[in-house]
Amino acid sequence: MQRENLRNVAIIAHVDHGKTTLVDALLRQSGIFRDNERVVDCVMDSGDLERERGITILSKNTGVTYRDIKINIVDTPGHADFGGEVERVMEMVDGVLLLVDAFEGCMPQTRFVLKKALARNLKPIIVVNKIDRPNARPYEVVDEVLELFMDLDATDEQLDSPVVYASGRDGYATFDHEAPGVDMTPLFDRIVSHVPAPAGDADAPLQMVVSSIDYDDYIGRIAIGRVNRGGISQGQNVVICGKDGKTQNAKVTRLYGFEGLKRVEVQSASAGDIICAAGLTGVSIGETVCAPECLEPLPFIDIDEPTLTVTFSVNNAPFAGREGDYVTSRHLKERLEKELETNVSLKVTETASPDAFDVAGRGELHLSILIETMRRQGYEFMVSRPVVLNKTIDGVLHEPIERLVVDVPDAYTGAVMEKLGSRRAEMQNMRPINQGYTRLEFKIPSRGVIGYRNELMTDTKGTGILNHYLDGYAPYKGEIPTRQRGSLVAFETGEAVTYGLYNAQERGRLFIGAGTKVYEGMVVGENARLGDVTVNVCKKKHITNVRASGSDDALRLTPHVVMSLENCLEFIGDDELIEVTPENLRIRKRVLNSELRAKARSKDK
Repeated sequence: MQRENLRNVAIIAHVDHGKTTLVDALLRQSGIFRDNERVVDCVMDSGDLERERGITILSKNTGVTYRDIKINIVDTPGHADFGGEVERVMEMVDGVLLLVDAFEGCMPQTRFVLKKALARNLKPIIVVNKIDRPNARPYEVVDEVLELFMDLDATDEQLDSPVVYASGRDGYATFDHEAPGVDMTPLFDRIVSHVPAPAGDADAPLQMVVSSIDYDDYIGRIAIGRVNRGGISQGQNVVICGKDGKTQNAKVTRLYGFEGLKRVEVQSASAGDIICAAGLTGVSIGETVCAPECLEPLPFIDIDEPTLTVTFSVNNAPFAGREGDYVTSRHLKERLEKELETNVSLKVTETASPDAFDVAGRGELHLSILIETMRRQGYEFMVSRPVVLNKTIDGVLHEPIERLVVDVPDAYTGAVMEKLGSRRAEMQNMRPINQGYTRLEFKIPSRGVIGYRNELMTDTKGTGILNHYLDGYAPYKGEIPTRQRGSLVAFETGEAVTYGLYNAQERGRLFIGAGTKVYEGMVVGENARLGDVTVNVCKKKHITNVRASGSDDALRLTPHVVMSLENCLEFIGDDELIEVTPENLRIRKRVLNSELRAKARSKDK
């Protein structure tokens, strides 16, 4: 049984290829907004971090109506670190819009998301976006996409996917990129004609897989998923089939559907609908909601495993407890457990210490978004250097391997290849792209990517573009040289002054300015050479009666580097930690006392 008045489709693409902007155009032209309503750009990116960084972090649902056909649209993240968000929503849809930039073409995440879609036999529609962009090359991009389809062993039917050219910013789609369209009608028509209507027996017992979890202060936990079979209604008694085989009874108190950006309360829903159900206390992502008389749980959604781990621990620095609201191990544990309910790609394990927890994620960005979210919520804690998670397969140590794509000006290709060669990277492809740029493709161990972004920016004077995603596991590649520069470490606790900083900046670049409070063992800058140097940034100039020409000239400080959270994660060494508070990010040594650090170094030698 198929519901011809309903379509479920997800939009998948590489980061910055215009998914959310395209959804904006679809929403505006479907009559969701009033004519005089003010709507911000990228309206689906509702979170503060999403707006600040210009990326989608969480998958979101919306619904539009086109010619009496309801189209449920799922907007997904484009960054590889949030691939778990893409994987879990694939179960809700029957087709995908594969969005590709008309200039950049196929990028690493394009391959990742298309591979997941083809594996689930979803119907793809190729959308070449940004055809209004200078130097757009839509025909070549379509050829690249078809080559990618063949590389991923697509079926003949999938290779015959329709192509639509679009400009999400200007709000039009067309079948001929040389003839700009008027509106999004061609894309709507392709969705209706190519994406199959959802199938399912509306008269059979209820079966629904939970793909997402939300929370409301008034109605509590909300399960979001697609009704695979049967129907669901308000007040209905259901059974939740857990991952561990256990079951629990529940009652649906509220039921919502999606209409534009709003959740609209409905009394019932049937097979094919994407709905939100409240009242299912304790339900988790991947679990199945069934009718009491027919318990048939569906297989758990397969999510790729984490590749990086960091240790979250209670802040024990000299300034601990001054800036955060939640500072104890109990607060930290409760917050991480709450995150596990909605973040399916995350894993948390307790360590031998009661004040520390190992948190594993898909990449540096995945973990840094969690850290940034927690600090904004008032949490104060410390974070260690990211460590790659290896596997032992058939008695051989394997490590995660990334597929790395770097776009650089032709003049810098040699420097990039030299640096990546020392990080155990193996070149897979090299080809020119427009405007004097070269695209380099490598396979590289995940630990070789950590800390490389800053080096790339330095080597290419800020012009290099780096993208990567997990490609699988391979035997351990051997040692990789670590950071080639040491740290400048504060000698004493106090307040940094211009005179002390002026003398310290001759050693390297500083991370702090005058007036910053520091403590012994805090990292205040990067040494220009290998090894750590202790500097006294609190040192003041002694006043004497002797005066000489020029001795009282104003001291000029080189502007210090403001380190972001990602910069800190890439910079710190094994013997360093990041102190995260709602107001500051500080890098510190694990052992604060300089004498104890010296003893520890001599013991290691």
